[in-house]
Order: sequence, then C-alpha cells, then structure tokens
Amino acid sequence: MKYLSVCSGIEAATVAWHPLGWEPVAFSEVNPFASSVLAHHWPHVPNLGDMTQHENWPIEPGSIDLLVGGTPCQSFSVAGLRRGLADPRGNLALVYLAILDRLRPRWCVWENVPGVLSSSGGRDFGAFIGALGDIGYGFAYRVLDAQYVRVDGYERAVPQRRRRVFVVGHLGGDWQRAAQVLLEPSSVRGDSATRASTRKTSTGSTRARAASGRERVIPEISNALTANVRLSIDQETFLAEVLPTITRNIYNTEGGWAPLNEAQHLIPEVCGTIADGAHYGGGANGQDAYTGRIIPVAFDQAQITSPTNRSRAQGKVSPTINATSRMRVAQTLKAEGFDARFVGVRRLTPRECERLQGFPDDHTLVPHRGKEAMDGPRYRAIGNSMAVNVMRWIGRRIEQVEGER
Repeated sequence: MKYLSVCSGIEAATVAWHPLGWEPVAFSEVNPFASSVLAHHWPHVPNLGDMTQHENWPIEPGSIDLLVGGTPCQSFSVAGLRRGLADPRGNLALVYLAILDRLRPRWCVWENVPGVLSSSGGRDFGAFIGALGDIGYGFAYRVLDAQYVRVDGYERAVPQRRRRVFVVGHLGGDWQRAAQVLLEPSSVRGDSATRASTRKTSTGSTRARAASGRERVIPEISNALTANVRLSIDQETFLAEVLPTITRNIYNTEGGWAPLNEAQHLIPEVCGTIADGAHYGGGANGQDAYTGRIIPVAFDQAQITSPTNRSRAQGKVSPTINATSRMRVAQTLKAEGFDARFVGVRRLTPRECERLQGFPDDHTLVPHRGKEAMDGPRYRAIGNSMAVNVMRWIGRRIEQVEGER
C-alpha cells in the first residue's frame, strides 16, 4: 500500500503502518520542528511542503493507494473561534478534498476533533462529507477514543482519553467497504435484537444469582458502591481486594451469604468504585465491611494523620484524589520530613507524552536548528499528532478489507 500523508506532523501514520509494510510516497508538512522530525526519521521520503501547492507536486493521479491527513483542527475545535470552513485553516479540509479528487487513490483517511461535528451547527462537517461523496467516495465516520483502541503492539491501548473523528472513504461510492473499516459488523447488519429479547438474556443481579445457588458470585463485578453503603475501617479491614456487593454480607467460597468474619476467601477480586460521599464507619451490626488484603481507601484528614491508620496503609498505592476528598497529603508529608520541593504535581516529560500517544521513546528528540530539540516544540508536536495505536487499528482494518477483494 503506497500512501501520501498531508499535514503530516510527526507522522503517527508512518509509525503505525510501517509494520504493515506500507510505504509513504511523500509527506506534506510546513511546521519547521515537525519537518525536522520527518527529515531525521525518514530522510528518503520527500517533504513536499505547503499542501495548497499540490498541483505542482510530482505525483501523478493513480500513483498512490491512500491519502491520509488530519487538517488543522483549531477552526473546528470547541476551544477555537469556531469559524469552521470560513477559517483559512479550516479550508485546508477542502484542499485535502482537492488533492483527493486529483490523485484518486482507492482509500482516504481524514482525522479531526469531535468539535467538527457541531461546527456551524453541523454544516461544516456536512459540507465536507457531502463533497467527499460528490467526488465519488463512499464514506463512513466514527469517533474513536485512543484509550480503548487495542491492536497489535498496543494490547493495552494508550493511557489517555483522546477522542477524535475519523472519516474513511473508498473510491467508487462503496460506503460498505468504508464502513467495514470503522464499524463492527453487528452494527451495520440491521437486525439487532429487540429490547424484549435482549432483556430475556440479560444477567440477573449478582446477589440473586448467588443466593439461588445457580452460580457463584466470584468473579462477577458489582455495581459501584454508593454513599449508603457503609464500609468499616476498624480492626484490619481497610477495604480490600474483594468482590464488592451492595449488601451488608459477603458471599464466600463455601457457598451462601456469610458475615464479615466468615468471608475470608474473596481475594483477589476487585473492589468497585467508592462514590463521593461514601461513609467510612462501622454499621449497625458490625458486619458491613469487606475483608482481605489492605488496599487504599480515600483517607480523610483525620485518618491520614492517624499513626495507626497511616501505618496500615504503608507502602500501598493511593487512589485518585479529587477536590472533595479534603485530603491534606502535602501537609502530612511535610510533617513527616519530606522536602517541600518534592511535594506536588509534576509536569509530564516529553518522553511520557510520546508514550501517551503511542510513539517510541524520544521520537521527537531530534536535531533542530543545529542543536537538540527543546521541550516546547516537542510538547506541541506530540499534542497535535494522531494516536499511533488508532492509526495502526485503522490500517489493520483496511488491510483486512483489502484482502477480501
């Protein structure tokens, strides 16, 4: 598969598609730092520069199989001016279509922020996909979130929430092929199960199924714990890696519902989320706590400053701290003798940001203007890039559809 990349940035597409054996014919990038990254990693691939000059490019119609690009998103971003296609940057989306119309590849992939769907009341996106259809491409579009896209090389996806709109087009008005890339087969069959039949096959409550003896609770997952679920932290209970239930008792490995002191074998099940406002205290009958190995709980100020409670949590990993937790961790750490300079939230490094996008370490640590790249341009280039795992997934899906021709 030969492709042309426009608005190339630091080339998430090429990093993603290299294992597929796909070949970039050329890039189109005007940003100086991003151009340095391209020249460093792919010196043999020409950077054609300004995409508005595409008519002068030495690329003939029919010479590429795919056009990929994420035209500048600022004009479509909720954080931007929302001028959409009236913005010169937004108009690069139309330049993308002009390149597509001239070169006529079989496939196209276009990416943008979710704000494009509502820009100008949806008219901008409607104009784009309408023009895509007018020049002979069937298309499908979908919002993909990088944190959920698992593919070879990224079995755990990437650890960031990054939602983007992806449009895939196929020449000849064949929208089914485009849909096969982005959508799961069951979503386009048109014969989804009715609500009534779905309800018949849905699972009952965890407690009902366990109490009936049909099936043990483990390893079922319970609903999130709500504020009316009281969790005791007295004695050694501190909430543990156990199977959460919304009841005062726990289903143990021996069968049946048992009080706390008999439910000792649920490790290592995962406890559900504790909702804001959940009360950490003893219950009326003293049997409303879960048991097992110590895992972190949301300590309030009194708990974290208590030597007994703090020692029980020693070495354990704290959960996310939110604004309503009223936790004074920094003050406590300072009181324990930690240097105040090391108490606080630090900034992510460029390398960590590269990992969040799925790039190899130091992908952007390249020579730029005669010296090693500074952090500022690296942060901007990484933030403007596509997520590599998502592009790998799209490439794999196109490869699969191509194999069915």
